[in-house]
Amino acid sequence: MKKRTILTISDVPFSPSGVAGQTKYMIEAMLRTGKYKFISLGGAIKHKEYKPIRTQEWGDDWIVFPVDGYGNQEIIRSLIRNHRPDILWFMTDPRFWEWLWLMEHEIRPQVPMVYYHVWDNYPYPDFNKSAYESNDLVATISKVTDDIVKTVAPGVESVYVPHSVDTNVFKKYSREPIEEFSKKGFGKNFDKNKKIFFWNNRNARRKQSGSLIFWFKEFLDIVGHENASLVMHTDVNDEHGQDLKKIIEYLNLTNGQVYFSTQKVDQKTLALMYNMADCTINISDAEGFGLATLESLACETPIIVNMTGGLQEQVTDGESWFGVGIEPTSKAVIGSQTIPYIREDRLSQEVVVNALLKIYNMSKEELTKLGKMGRNHVMTNYNFEKYGKQWDEVFTMIIEKHGSWKNRKNYKSWECKEVI
Repeated sequence: MKKRTILTISDVPFSPSGVAGQTKYMIEAMLRTGKYKFISLGGAIKHKEYKPIRTQEWGDDWIVFPVDGYGNQEIIRSLIRNHRPDILWFMTDPRFWEWLWLMEHEIRPQVPMVYYHVWDNYPYPDFNKSAYESNDLVATISKVTDDIVKTVAPGVESVYVPHSVDTNVFKKYSREPIEEFSKKGFGKNFDKNKKIFFWNNRNARRKQSGSLIFWFKEFLDIVGHENASLVMHTDVNDEHGQDLKKIIEYLNLTNGQVYFSTQKVDQKTLALMYNMADCTINISDAEGFGLATLESLACETPIIVNMTGGLQEQVTDGESWFGVGIEPTSKAVIGSQTIPYIREDRLSQEVVVNALLKIYNMSKEELTKLGKMGRNHVMTNYNFEKYGKQWDEVFTMIIEKHGSWKNRKNYKSWECKEVI
């Protein structure tokens, strides 16, 4: 059987971003079926060179072309003309894709477009309707996003395909490698007997990195500064965030209350960080999905999350809880010229400190039970095999239902409207 060619546009699949990771997971799962080959535009980072990249494992079945941004119309025209893909698949925030949807009339007569989409919050973004309708299918990352797409553009086919993590890497590890890592990574004075809270996010405004440190101090003032630590895996000097070192100096939290992990690490090392912690925190005021907390649950480490976006479907399945979910204290509506309105789910110091205290006062046995339930939640609803199977089903359906090139069907570049 001839392999189907899929053209993807996303972050460079080998980079450490969540978009890159999910793209890589999807592509490798499809390649393992033996039914597909991939041409990938890899963007979102500055490249040292722009030569096509082939992996040793997949050879010509997966070629990555480094591009600035996410490419441009001329690059897309060239790739479609020369490689004749059966599907165009692209992922991330819709504000990056206006240029691509503007050439829908060139692409879709030959190749169906599949958009892997996330939207953080309500109200329903009616201004996205034309973007959704420019695709043959919208795959949705969260339950919130799925409801939004089905409501805003009911005429567009959509399917819920949540993120996944590699549970062979993100899992529970034995005590020895965890202790060895903690000493090597944070020094011999790192006290594993403290309650350890972990935060793995970009140091950016909506992630509330500065607020977390201020509120963690308030928590320490209650339980004792010698009894808990916050480990933050982030860039402390990110241009889109705050100077986190200045904050801990101002708050006098430089004696083991807050640790920073600033180096990029592989997935195994990151999994050891989750294992080292008693709880992972994400209090973002908007979060499409939040991969760090899913990785944490896979490692049997409970979570504290804001009940926003995709975070809320991770912390509970509607019956059981796998940590502490915090209902927003306020819901502010913000926006811009391109996004007229969207909600920010903001938390207060009081509710965050209370959540920290709830985890702090849990016994080791209670935390272990929560962690095991959390991993079972991941294995049931977000497992690796299911993720790959869903994408194979989506691509098979698109190819059979919509075809491409000479077999293209179910696409019309026009519509009839009654004029009164």
